[in-house]
Amino acid sequence: MSQENYWHTVLFLCSGNYYRSRFAEIYFNFLAQRDNLAWRADSRGLALYPDNVGPISAHARKCLDELGIALPDPLRLPIDVLERDLAEARLIVALKEAEHRPLMEARFPDWVERVEYWHVHDLDCAQPTEALPQVKRHVEELVLRLRRRRSPVALDS
Repeated sequence: MSQENYWHTVLFLCSGNYYRSRFAEIYFNFLAQRDNLAWRADSRGLALYPDNVGPISAHARKCLDELGIALPDPLRLPIDVLERDLAEARLIVALKEAEHRPLMEARFPDWVERVEYWHVHDLDCAQPTEALPQVKRHVEELVLRLRRRRSPVALDS
């Protein structure tokens, strides 16, 4: 992860880094740029799926298109999370606690309690028309928190 001209990075985690976390990353970056926040989002996966087709879910792509948000160019493939990604992030968000806490415990036990866990279902439990608006709302709430606290010292609500 490169922080380039940004002061702080929020790292979104999900299983495949293909659907929820990618949507969160791209939507957060759109809002952060719009609001001139000194934050940038990146995303990674905790258990990449070899069956995913292409760099990003068609559901995430469609929702971003409906919001009028362009995809990054070039559009990268999903990336497996490394410990250095966690260390470089100022804030780490996993999209579904019941799914991602066990993966964090298995792969990065020292980081488990440093993660903010949301509760957004994957396609096995929720349709994109339900899940992506939840991610959108959570990202908007996060951006609002960061706007209220321009200093990154205290991020809790």
